[in-house]
Amino acid sequence: MDFTCSDVTLWQDALNSYETHIKTLNKPNLIALDNFYRTELPNLLHQRDPSPYITTPELSKLMQWKLTRGKWRPRLLNFVSSLNDDAVRAASQKAFGFLPDVSKAVSEMVVLKGVGPATASAVLAAYAPDIAPFMSDEVIGKKIAFVFCDIFCGCDFISHCESRRWWRL
Repeated sequence: MDFTCSDVTLWQDALNSYETHIKTLNKPNLIALDNFYRTELPNLLHQRDPSPYITTPELSKLMQWKLTRGKWRPRLLNFVSSLNDDAVRAASQKAFGFLPDVSKAVSEMVVLKGVGPATASAVLAAYAPDIAPFMSDEVIGKKIAFVFCDIFCGCDFISHCESRRWWRL
């Protein structure tokens, strides 16, 4: 997909083909994990408003989703799964509280062992995709080194799209 494209029909077609594409990847559990990330987790987080948080089991499942979609790194999953639930809840609650300041929110999440900027952005995007885009390790089809400027570029892109109402497909 050409990210400079302003044809809403093409964007709608790409969005509509997402689930079919996920099925063709033939990755174990990806469909269930994707449903968790895109549907169940956002609902859970919003049920906890006004002070949302994520739990260790939820963060672990999010990490499974992220790693299944991209490069599998089992040590990250081990780190995240062994985190103290109180620490995960406290860090995530503080991170969500910093939104819309994505930089501060990400900074709060990455204090957790195994949680880098990509995972932090996934957590934040599950709650507020209009503010904090998920910036995977394979953003826009190419590997990138994660630094905060990548996340800001993502936010600038989302803001740009929002100004053109492309994100409301």
